[in-house]
Amino acid sequence: MLPPATPQRAAELAARASFGRLVSYLAWQWRDIAAAEDALGDALLKALEVWPVTGVPDAPDAWLLAVAKRQLLQAARHDKLRSEPAVVALLAQNETQDDAPAIPDARLKLLFVCAHPVLDEKVRIPLMLQTVLGLQVAEIAPALLVSPAALAQRLVRAKQKIRDTGLRFEEPQARELPERLSNVLESIYGAFGLSIDALDGAEARVTDLQEEAIYLCSIVCQLLPQADGVAEAWGLLALMTFCQARRAARTDALGRFVPLNQQNAALWSRDAIVRADQWLWAAAQKRQPGPFQLEAAVQSAHCHRLFTGTTPWSGIATLYQQINAHFPTQGSLVAGAVALAEAGDVAAGLQQLDAMDTRLTHSFQPWWVARGHLLCKLGKASHALADAAYRNAIGLTAQQTIKVHLERVRANLSDIG
Repeated sequence: MLPPATPQRAAELAARASFGRLVSYLAWQWRDIAAAEDALGDALLKALEVWPVTGVPDAPDAWLLAVAKRQLLQAARHDKLRSEPAVVALLAQNETQDDAPAIPDARLKLLFVCAHPVLDEKVRIPLMLQTVLGLQVAEIAPALLVSPAALAQRLVRAKQKIRDTGLRFEEPQARELPERLSNVLESIYGAFGLSIDALDGAEARVTDLQEEAIYLCSIVCQLLPQADGVAEAWGLLALMTFCQARRAARTDALGRFVPLNQQNAALWSRDAIVRADQWLWAAAQKRQPGPFQLEAAVQSAHCHRLFTGTTPWSGIATLYQQINAHFPTQGSLVAGAVALAEAGDVAAGLQQLDAMDTRLTHSFQPWWVARGHLLCKLGKASHALADAAYRNAIGLTAQQTIKVHLERVRANLSDIG
């Protein structure tokens, strides 16, 4: 008999690793995202009941899929509005798990459904993050500056609209592709949890979805090799790979946060950086410039400290000028201000920070970190203002490792003063 915790752990691992893939497959067949999620949720609960008694099956994913299908079919018998073709399609599938059939990966199709223009653009990205990549509402809502309750309601309405309008779970036509692809890439970028880590202590929500996001982006690149806008997919793939290449250096041996400019470049992955440069070059050859390619170029410049020993801040500042001229965001404006200061023009960096919308910046943690960092560069006379900026940044920081780092920075200011 397996230890009691083993089946529970197996169910947890299946939910963590496969929920998005299984939901995508069920929704692709069933044309109802909410029903697919409910059925798979019930299957996971059933696993917690059955597996401690019978043992963990050899193919947990196939077991969960078979149980979820049966759940959907039982519901269909009581739902006269359910379209007959969808039911037949499910009935035709082999419901036994003995042969452990391969489960087709329908996540790309579902990503495009979630990016459909019939859906409110405010809900497309969180819908993708929740349905395809498995993020929870409580994780997504803070990044979108909405309450979890409000976001949950939006997602429920979106899933109902997908079901009621009968959206086709297929790849979009060529004329629809650029807009839908852009939304898909934004969702993948959000799932990766990126933030501009060029800032000294700016909080970045980097999660264990990095590999998943990179995998989904690689699927887009492989399945749409000649599509209009695919250069941005290659750019995003490069951007995420550059950032992941530095993962081992983000904390020291004691688990303390290490800002980018203080990281030991020898710990970065040379192979990953070379691969990312190749993907960025492939994107550039398509001559379809976009924000992901420019952001990837910034990260490439940072990563090449591994080879040159220096960071080309003037070049990075120029890249941010291009980004902010055409694709400005709060994060890119803040990062561009830091780049200006690091390139030698602290006054211009502070001016760029001060020109941003105060209704947004005063609750934006990286803005306060950048302000504190730039004020420090002005010398002792500005240390009191820098200290106040860092206090605000600490108050807006959720990650404990970042809090500790910023508190050390404040302590150093006091020592210098």
